[in-house]
Amino acid sequence: MLPKIPIGHWVDLLIQWSIDNLKPLFDFVVVIVNYMMDGLSFILMAPPPWIFIIISIPLVWFIAGRNTAIGTALGFLLIYDLNIWGPSMQTLAMIISATIVALVVGIPLGIWTARNDSVHKVVMPALDFMQTMPPFVYLIPAVFFFGIGQVPGLISTVVFAMPPAIRLTGLGIRQVPEELVEAAEAFGATKTQKLIKVQLPVAMPTIMAGVNQCIMLALSMVVIAAMIGAGGLGSEVLRGLQRLNVPVGFEGGLAIVVLAIILDRITQNFTNKRKIKGGD
Repeated sequence: MLPKIPIGHWVDLLIQWSIDNLKPLFDFVVVIVNYMMDGLSFILMAPPPWIFIIISIPLVWFIAGRNTAIGTALGFLLIYDLNIWGPSMQTLAMIISATIVALVVGIPLGIWTARNDSVHKVVMPALDFMQTMPPFVYLIPAVFFFGIGQVPGLISTVVFAMPPAIRLTGLGIRQVPEELVEAAEAFGATKTQKLIKVQLPVAMPTIMAGVNQCIMLALSMVVIAAMIGAGGLGSEVLRGLQRLNVPVGFEGGLAIVVLAIILDRITQNFTNKRKIKGGD
């Protein structure tokens, strides 16, 4: 019988070393994440729900069109009627925060993979690993590094939601026709100019698909993160499960579905509007 490879023990040693040597970094991350989460939560929860709904209509109309704006208003009205407005806004704040962080890290990394074959070969297997790893596993090191609460929930959400942004950003740039890149080079464009004026605009539909997937994965992970005290709608679903309370669990799950549909339609219709403008 072959001896067991102590992979779990090695991971435990790595976590312990990180806790002992990187504590100032983790404390800094906690401060930044709490500041961002508190700010977004304040913005979303400061106005009364009916004012928030009224403001959302023209904003979503401008971004994604009339039908999406009407559907968004109806969805928010349903959430308000279910008396879970606070947890819903807390979940929305975490989704927005996690998506912003994931995109800030993921899009530049995706661009790097598209422009460097060696980086592409290293990053792609890592993304495969991140996407196939059960999401519950991400909660364990997050709790060790950041304790219980919103911070470990957001960090684990970022790690789980980031791979589509990296993968589809790189894919979109790699699929830009060579003729366009060569034409830009013929006019003397630098690498930065080619990226900003040619590659990113052409690849934007694919990149936005990555953004959409990033948001959906963040939403699913936020629910799981309620197990470590992330709060929000995930706590409602978890409370319904623990107490076998069907109404609480179902209403929390329904609110999650409503948020998912709203965010999905906004990103999809925003992409479609860009395509139409580009065609014109």
